[in-house]
Amino acid sequence: MKKFLAMAGTALMLVACGEKEKEYDATGVFEATETTVFAEQTGTLTKFDVVEGEVVAQHKEVGLTDTTQLWLKIRQAGATKSVYQSQKPDMEKQIAATRQQLAKARQERQRYEELVADGAAPRKMLDDAASQVSVLQKQLEAQISALDTQLRTLNSQQSSVDVQVSQLRDQLRKCHIYAPITGTVLEKYVEQGEFVSTGKPLFKMADTENMFIRAYVTSAQLQNIKVGQKATVFADYGDGQKKEYAGTVTWISSRSEFTPKTILTDDERADLVYALKVAVKSDGYIKIGMYGEVKFN
Repeated sequence: MKKFLAMAGTALMLVACGEKEKEYDATGVFEATETTVFAEQTGTLTKFDVVEGEVVAQHKEVGLTDTTQLWLKIRQAGATKSVYQSQKPDMEKQIAATRQQLAKARQERQRYEELVADGAAPRKMLDDAASQVSVLQKQLEAQISALDTQLRTLNSQQSSVDVQVSQLRDQLRKCHIYAPITGTVLEKYVEQGEFVSTGKPLFKMADTENMFIRAYVTSAQLQNIKVGQKATVFADYGDGQKKEYAGTVTWISSRSEFTPKTILTDDERADLVYALKVAVKSDGYIKIGMYGEVKFN
């Protein structure tokens, strides 16, 4: 009888151990925000200082596409603008003679008006003087109109050159290749000296400091989880080796999906789960694709 009771007690202890609460609520893999940098200009890479695994600071220049042709086009545009500038008419000088003739014609008209009034000159002479004033006035207006048109045309051509130079300078700026974020270079696709075309991928980098684990939970778990909630994240290095990190839930999917085959959930019988992200600050040991566990606080 005593032997039977001892065996029963041992069995109860084993059952109790088997029903021990799990140390995690969800599992997943670590991810990072990845960014692929593309060439914005066509040409030879005269500089490309990108090393896989290297941490690069945001806005650091890491490459340069050949800028020779763009600089030559900018100089050519500057010369064209100077030609247009030299062709601009000096309006006052070009109409000065006509103005002087018109002023003299008006004086003559005034003189003949006085002579005709005194009966010392025939009316025809006054009519001829008035006609000369009218002709010179129209001639002056035509000159001014033609010079205005010429000036507007040259100004428009200069503005067109300015736009062209701005476009060239924008292309020149795009020859300089910068790191869009602070992160680690994951892959490089070209080498210095290669010819690249616009849109060709140059390298891929990821923000490996601000990482997150993508995990899946059931609808039963979801009712106790919200964005902004704190969580404890464990990076699993295998053989029972784990490292603990503080995390925060930053995103929860608004729609359910079928359980991914590679994901374990709290209820393996559930067909539908919800994806979520828990952000963590990496100390350099967490790697993309590493398995992890999440315990919600």
